[in-house]
Amino acid sequence: MKELMEKAMEFETRKMRFPTTSDRIMAAREAKDLVLSLNEFYKQNKDQKIMDIMKRLTVIKQRIEKRLKGKPLTA
Repeated sequence: MKELMEKAMEFETRKMRFPTTSDRIMAAREAKDLVLSLNEFYKQNKDQKIMDIMKRLTVIKQRIEKRLKGKPLTA
């Protein structure tokens, strides 16, 4: 559990610069895996700190996915 929390904190503080699409995809998948893993622990003990970390990771993941989708084409 502690190791998972450290991994999540490291991901959160990592420089969010992904030059290639594959880097972005891997980062989004890593964020998703971290959130799902943390969720399993959250279900057991309902610790608010775990929920806060999951929320922050979700925001980062959404930003990465938004960048993956690109700008919408205008008519």
